[in-house]
Amino acid sequence: MIEIINLCKTFNGHEVLKKLNLLIKKGQTQVIIGRSGCGKSVLLKHIVGILKPDSGQVIIDNQDITRLNEKEIDRLRLRMGLLFQGAALFDSLSVGENVGFVLREHTDSDEITIRKRVRESLELVGLRGIEELAPSELSGGMKKRVGLARAICARPDIILYDEPTTGIDPIMADAINTLIRQLHDKLEVTSIAVTHDMVSAYKIADRISMLYDGRIIESGSPQEIKDTKDPYVRQFITGAARGPITD
Repeated sequence: MIEIINLCKTFNGHEVLKKLNLLIKKGQTQVIIGRSGCGKSVLLKHIVGILKPDSGQVIIDNQDITRLNEKEIDRLRLRMGLLFQGAALFDSLSVGENVGFVLREHTDSDEITIRKRVRESLELVGLRGIEELAPSELSGGMKKRVGLARAICARPDIILYDEPTTGIDPIMADAINTLIRQLHDKLEVTSIAVTHDMVSAYKIADRISMLYDGRIIESGSPQEIKDTKDPYVRQFITGAARGPITD
């Protein structure tokens, strides 16, 4: 479904992505791991079309999105749902208004249809009857789940997760990971998550790829990544403070 070919991106003379290549098959959950600041979120923004590469291609369903104009990219984004790192809810809107935002702003759906879809989306993430609450009334874990309900409200083909377990306690993080897996199975979507949380990566992934020095240096199943002999991947997944990575 998604093929990234020789993707390059430089900021202020610093090469963040260096001819990066990655293939994501339809229906898979692909997790991209790597240290903070290694370019995981930059890669995600290229897949969504927020950033344009210096060179290279991002192909989604045989369409190179780097060549699309803004209107065409907007249409493509309706097929994507994104869970932001901090949930990124609009404080001035109710929970229901947040969840239904994309449908109200970018589709011709009537209000009855939108309200029904909002209710269904909240129920899918285990939150029933909270449409009238304000984001300020929610816990961190509830905000994450509302953000997830918003991401799935338009029933996207692709869901992208930016550090889905950041900022919440381990018990809630496990609940979010379980929810991501359940939604993947129920909605039959292609999912991409970027994280440095290996507990999360192992639980939700069909495949894991490590981003290091601007490139994908290893890809495999969770078990293959656990069994890796690559010293850079091994140091990251074990959390070792010493080893070949010194920058």
